[in-house]
Amino acid sequence: MKRGLPFEWIVALRFLREGRMQTALIIVGIAIGVAVIVFMSALLVALQANFIRRVLTAQSHIQLLPPKEVARVLRRGSGGIGVHDDAIVQPPLQRIKSIDQWQSIAAQIQSMPGVVLVSPSASGSALVVRGDASRAISLIGVDPQVYFRIVTIPDKIVHGSPRLTNTDILIGIDLASDLGVSVGDKVRVSTAAGSDNTLTVTGLFDLGNKGANQRTTYVALRTAQSLLGLVGGVSSIDVTVRDVYAAEEVARKITAATGVEADSWIATNAQFFTAVQAQKTSNTTIRFFVGLSVAFGIASVLVVSVVQKSREIGILRAMGISRGQVLRVFLVQGGVLGLMGSLGGCAMALFALWLWQRYARNPDGTPFFPVEIEPGLFFAAMLLATLTGLAAAFAPALRAARLDPVVAIRG
Repeated sequence: MKRGLPFEWIVALRFLREGRMQTALIIVGIAIGVAVIVFMSALLVALQANFIRRVLTAQSHIQLLPPKEVARVLRRGSGGIGVHDDAIVQPPLQRIKSIDQWQSIAAQIQSMPGVVLVSPSASGSALVVRGDASRAISLIGVDPQVYFRIVTIPDKIVHGSPRLTNTDILIGIDLASDLGVSVGDKVRVSTAAGSDNTLTVTGLFDLGNKGANQRTTYVALRTAQSLLGLVGGVSSIDVTVRDVYAAEEVARKITAATGVEADSWIATNAQFFTAVQAQKTSNTTIRFFVGLSVAFGIASVLVVSVVQKSREIGILRAMGISRGQVLRVFLVQGGVLGLMGSLGGCAMALFALWLWQRYARNPDGTPFFPVEIEPGLFFAAMLLATLTGLAAAFAPALRAARLDPVVAIRG
């Protein structure tokens, strides 16, 4: 023991100091590899979270819909009455239907583990008229107290307020431009059921999509039920869950428990979810190959060190140092190289992320997407680099421990 350090640490640090150039180069190489891993991981996680946030702020995690109407073939009976086997059966026109016993179903879903919010809604097609201008719209009736916690319409209001009483309507900015209306104006809404009502525009929203801004409108749930002929009924139930990636599993449980078709955001955005999974796979692949290059770099440096220090190792063995101590000397070198390189890499990654947040901007000056710096990612990278250094050092350390003292000294 010297200076409070075990013998293995003293020898390992001395070996590293004697090969300063090799030590510096491998530490820089490890630092660059760790910086790439941390920077890419943080960036891809933030990008993925931004994509998912954009998708899920415009829709619920799970949506329950009533069963579709299907045409059943009437087979020929004994009296010859029926339909021929080669007859063409056309699908029936899908009418707006209510979910049977939706109140009890909503209560049952709310009590399921993992479910956060349940919001009934009534939606259908309608026609909005203002003077000589008219447009076909998608009318969505909601309970704003609950629904606006699922789909954050208040955050998308650009003019007016998200107030929804029985005589109010929220419309998109592009629809408002087409109709020539603004906040406070009145529009007439009519449906195929023959119902109509005059409503006051209380707010204009921007969903970030021109087509959606031209079609989508929001009214109070009771107003939509009256216009669509769904008195007391709802055409869908929106659900949010605690874990967005478990939405498909929760949807299957809801369908099994209630018998109502439940579609998760994963199923309705299958291509998007596939792209997200591809991003995860590419990130894992990048980290694997960068970590592999770091491991080979550490191993190659320590193999050279064993060859260069064979005489010193032989002398130490002749002085009575055990094979286990020699093994630990080189394991300590690998661990120290991994730890020092990871510290430098984390500092480089932190600086790179700061530069990204400062200079990577949209044309309007806003950041591309927020990047959250998670301490856990840095600690995981440091731990991974240190363990990689130990693993890479094992083979050279084993070779050094097996050196015969006499042969090593003569060599």
